[in-house]
Amino acid sequence: MADHTFKQLVRYRFDSFMARGGSSIFISLVVVFAGLLLSITVVRLGIYFALPGEHHASERKVDMFGQVYIIWLAMTDPGNMNQDVESHALYKIPAIMAGLAGIVILSMLIAFITTALDQKIGQLKKGHSKVIEEDHTLILGWGERVPEILRELVIANESENKPCVVILSEKDKEEMDDYLAVHMPDTQNTKVVTRSGKISSLVNLDIVSVKTCKSVIVLPYCTDAESKDEKGASDTRVIKTVLGVLASKAEGQEMNIVAELFNERSRIVADDISDEVTTIDGLDVLAKILVQTSRSIGLSVVYNEIMSFDGCEMYFHGAEDGIQWDDIAFGRALYHFPDGVLMGIRRADGELMINPPADTPIHTGDDVLIVADDDSTIEFRDKPVATPSAHELAGGQNTQRIEHELLIGWNAKTPIVIREYADYVLEGSRIDIMLTDPPAAVTEQVEQLRRELPTLELTVIDADPLRPESLIAAEPFKYDNIIIFSQGGSSIDPETTDSETIIILLQLRRIFDQHPGAAMNTKLISEVMDSDNMELVARAGVNDFIVSNRLVSMLLAQISEEQSINDVYADIFEEDGSEIYLKPASLYFKDLPGEYSFADMMAIAQKRGEICIGLKITELESAIDQNFGVKLIPEKNTRYTLKPEDRLIVVAEDET
Repeated sequence: MADHTFKQLVRYRFDSFMARGGSSIFISLVVVFAGLLLSITVVRLGIYFALPGEHHASERKVDMFGQVYIIWLAMTDPGNMNQDVESHALYKIPAIMAGLAGIVILSMLIAFITTALDQKIGQLKKGHSKVIEEDHTLILGWGERVPEILRELVIANESENKPCVVILSEKDKEEMDDYLAVHMPDTQNTKVVTRSGKISSLVNLDIVSVKTCKSVIVLPYCTDAESKDEKGASDTRVIKTVLGVLASKAEGQEMNIVAELFNERSRIVADDISDEVTTIDGLDVLAKILVQTSRSIGLSVVYNEIMSFDGCEMYFHGAEDGIQWDDIAFGRALYHFPDGVLMGIRRADGELMINPPADTPIHTGDDVLIVADDDSTIEFRDKPVATPSAHELAGGQNTQRIEHELLIGWNAKTPIVIREYADYVLEGSRIDIMLTDPPAAVTEQVEQLRRELPTLELTVIDADPLRPESLIAAEPFKYDNIIIFSQGGSSIDPETTDSETIIILLQLRRIFDQHPGAAMNTKLISEVMDSDNMELVARAGVNDFIVSNRLVSMLLAQISEEQSINDVYADIFEEDGSEIYLKPASLYFKDLPGEYSFADMMAIAQKRGEICIGLKITELESAIDQNFGVKLIPEKNTRYTLKPEDRLIVVAEDET
């Protein structure tokens, strides 16, 4: 300390004091104000006692404390200087001093208050204050899927009391709020709270009250269009975030954590961390749905309804509800529920059986997997609610043949789609891929797929699908299925890629109109990024389409509400085991057209070892307001007139 001057020490102490922020400034202003008040009061009292009485007879009427009060009034409001208008000239000196000091100090105080309020509002906009909520859903991260996830959670929370969704992201809070105000203006009874900060930080996780939340959704740090290295870095950060959540949760707290990861190795690592963690591969799910949809037109509508909280959903029912099944056969139990259709059984030991044999007994302590409008409408009746009529099975099967598919565009899902097709189509089937100036990396991937899948013939067509002549040259009407992918690339936004998709669809429809006979067997399937473009795509002549962001968002939201439902989707998305198909009514009923109840459809599907969960009226497949002709879990006694081209929606082992 000896090496520093007194001035330096005072300056250092003053700087340290002022660095504390607003409180230091306020204290300093108060001290300065008090000092000036005291100094000017001393001057006025000096004049008061120094002048002879005949020079300030009017001021003598005010005692000493009154003189102090006059200075106070002049400093807090310079207008009070008029009290010295008729005073002796010397009294005007402290009055002027008090007025000037008051103007300066009060101006500084107003500026300080304004700045402090502005800073406080700025801090609130940054979203650093602690969230005081309980049983809320926590979304960690940001992306195009957030509005879709919110939309699903809002529907799921309609019957809840004061539900809340909290979003923590590294994006600026004000930017998040503005985005949600445009894309999700109506959150009904759900409160949405946003906070800004690093999502893997334990401090930030405490701010969003991890200890009191019921579920956590961890979003990736990049899109599936990014490079392999960027997706690997995203997976690493997601796993770190999951570890942060587990470290922040309260002891004994039950929590459901669902995370989207790109690499299989990352998913294995995350799944091994805790039983509370569920991981999904959005690319894999979307690719499988695309392929399954091309096999059963209308399937995407079924998935959109089942996977959404808006419509019918899949529930586990039984054990927690105290139902005594008394070993009733699964096939008989189908008709004992007024609302919903059974899809499977979950044994007490956790074994899941989807589409079990009709004579499989349901034991007390088991759960049934049921598709129903709502869990509140699920009711097991002692007696059947419907009795099907006896109908002879038409017989016959869907025959497989060598197929010719056209894939337009390339993104991260394309290789997965090609591998999935290899599991469905016969040897010798061909897949053509239309690309504009295919990059070397894509060409290498195609060569690798050729070696990996020798039963498929893969061909790359170097052409621009946005040009009509390119599509005409490819003779699109000779293909069984045409799948249009949303174009890849990190710089491509959903609006741009959906616009390109619509242009391609319009051009294909024009070509098909020119070749009506040749094109009647070609099915158009498209991928859509933004759900706001659904109606435009539907009107562009597509047979079926999937909304990428919506489907993955619905899956994330459903798993966050019910972790065990992930096992069901893992089963029905696989080629092995039972899946959902839309099969011609002519495979089931001999007399078509004919009128049949939904219970009749369920009964005849059982004769093929299948479960009927709905039907599709083909003549309504272009009617958006009629759900594209798809009717899931109608009332069992409702009767429909079926034509040979109409479809039964069934859970079956294969598509034959």
